[in-house]
Amino acid sequence: MMRSRRLPLLVVFALLCSASVGAAQDKRPLSFVDILELPTLQDPQLSPDGKQVLFVMDRPDWKANRRVGHIYRINSDGTNQVQLTFGERGESSPRWSPDGTSIAFTTRRDPDTNNQIYLLHAEGGEAHRLTNHPTAPGSLAWSPDGKTLFFTASDAKSAEEREKDRLLDDVYAFEETNFKQRHLWTTDLAGKTTRVTEGDWSVSGYELSANGSRIAMTRTPSPLLEFMDRTEVWVMDASGANARQLTDNKVPENGASLSPDGATVMFRSQSNERFDLYYNDKLFLVPAAGGTARVLLPDVPYGIEDAAWGADGKSIYFTANHGVHNEVMRVEVATKRVTQLSNGDHALGSWSFNEAAGLHVFTRNTAGRPAEIHLMANGAEPKRVTSVFDETLARFKVARQEKITWKGQDGVTVEGLLFYPVDYQAGQRYPLIVSTHGGPASSDRFGFSGDQQVYAGKGYAVLKPNYRGSTGYGDVFLRDMINGYFKQSHLDVMLGTDAVIAMGVADPAKLVKMGWSAGGHMTNKIITFTNRFKAASSGAGAANWISMYAQSDHREFRTPWFGGTPWQANAPIDLFWEHSPLKDVARVKTPTIFLVGAEDPRVPLPQSVEMFRALKSNGVPTHLYVAPREGHGWTELRHRLFKLQIEMEWFEKHVHGRVYAWEKVPGEEK
Repeated sequence: MMRSRRLPLLVVFALLCSASVGAAQDKRPLSFVDILELPTLQDPQLSPDGKQVLFVMDRPDWKANRRVGHIYRINSDGTNQVQLTFGERGESSPRWSPDGTSIAFTTRRDPDTNNQIYLLHAEGGEAHRLTNHPTAPGSLAWSPDGKTLFFTASDAKSAEEREKDRLLDDVYAFEETNFKQRHLWTTDLAGKTTRVTEGDWSVSGYELSANGSRIAMTRTPSPLLEFMDRTEVWVMDASGANARQLTDNKVPENGASLSPDGATVMFRSQSNERFDLYYNDKLFLVPAAGGTARVLLPDVPYGIEDAAWGADGKSIYFTANHGVHNEVMRVEVATKRVTQLSNGDHALGSWSFNEAAGLHVFTRNTAGRPAEIHLMANGAEPKRVTSVFDETLARFKVARQEKITWKGQDGVTVEGLLFYPVDYQAGQRYPLIVSTHGGPASSDRFGFSGDQQVYAGKGYAVLKPNYRGSTGYGDVFLRDMINGYFKQSHLDVMLGTDAVIAMGVADPAKLVKMGWSAGGHMTNKIITFTNRFKAASSGAGAANWISMYAQSDHREFRTPWFGGTPWQANAPIDLFWEHSPLKDVARVKTPTIFLVGAEDPRVPLPQSVEMFRALKSNGVPTHLYVAPREGHGWTELRHRLFKLQIEMEWFEKHVHGRVYAWEKVPGEEK
């Protein structure tokens, strides 16, 4: 009798195991189209009572050749996810009214000529346009009484300027008249707008005080990036009156915020207490009545990202960059005692804190799941609210990811993230893609990382090293690039590559190098430094630091890299040239492609042209691909798909000697 009872259980167990194996076998690696088709979640906003969350989810619109986002609402327990907006052009910046009954957001709908502010009942329905501003409003913030919305907007062109545009009589003075200042406005709920600030300067950021009577802001002489080092912290009445300047230096500042009692302004800056530039982001406090600004936590190794006052003004909550991960933390202002509130192999984004509800809200990206909305109470583990990627994870294989460490040439510990090939077999060696991050004042962090998932699915391991110059590892680590860009950074990358080879994962005869922006700078350096790589792709990378200095819209970090400018008396030209990849370009043997946006202001097209023409002249296999209309980052869907595939075609050709089969745009498969 016992046998007859046990036999069906064994059969059922076998069937379940068989089904489980079959389901696992049905999973496949992600393709490039798959990752572009994945939605992204951003800008989560917790309701005043903490019971609901608004967020924006965008998806690709291949016909429009761009991503389109819509606003969703979900209960804090993860139930009842509802799409609230459906406009053809998408919507963004949802903001709860203080009583939680209305939602303000921005969108453009016919017959709007640009984005406007719209209002929607929190339960849904038809939104109505609130503003009819001549330029697009942004940076929305409700007044605490819910009667007013603050926003920033660029100044409109005058009638004379519009007429000149019509006549094509449009010569302009470079970096003098080819922009419009950005100022602060309000609108009441009837749509009546009132200007708050004006002048020959721009509001780069602002925040209302807790009672809505005052504003802390950062302002700059121009909205152009060129002038970000002249950003300063100010306070003023909410009406715009009684403005007071609190800082006067040559470093960028941001995140100005008044303490609940109005006595102190908090802000962040990539500087030290003397306002010397090029440090991990630090938290500063300055009296709102004027006085000396001081760093609250001068000696911590991590960089401060976002920050918010606690309701009693005795503590500050913030997110901190710890290199391959970031965390939510709290500091007691009086004692400087720091408490870490979260801990994980993750990247947290779009963080904010609702102290009344006792909840932090953020996106959380991990190796095994793309960024989803999470809530976290102090002292508790993060709780996932959305489940957008359940179907994705059920359909596709996900690459294993782990942090690895190695020693730099000088003995300093360096970290990186290693993605293993899908279906990795221990003892087998695989081609390795070494992908370096941009910035370089940045860091690669744990996360799903769609591009790397595809590479792993195609049998490549991927190393993302946080080389010298990365943030989150202390100021000495970051400032290794001062007075010479390529000192330890490229050596860190090469030693990380050797570490993956020593692990038995990477095939030393099948190495690939790639990167964008500072990652492109690094690629250009690496191919002039070694011929160990079989193929390379350099995106928006610098070739010549001397010409780059003047061509780019961004200089303030490059000055400390080389100890001055190329055009000052006794200019450090030798140092600029010594660290320029173009100086050693004759050494390059690695087949390399270059990619850049035609309108890139940060690392302009001529930099890629210099490298491309040098390699072509020297007989090294190369191509230069230029994306029309694109700036420093490519955003058009077809351009993004092209970039991913032209790189993979190049790698497959030079690593494996095989032809890559291009994926088609959805709907164009035939």
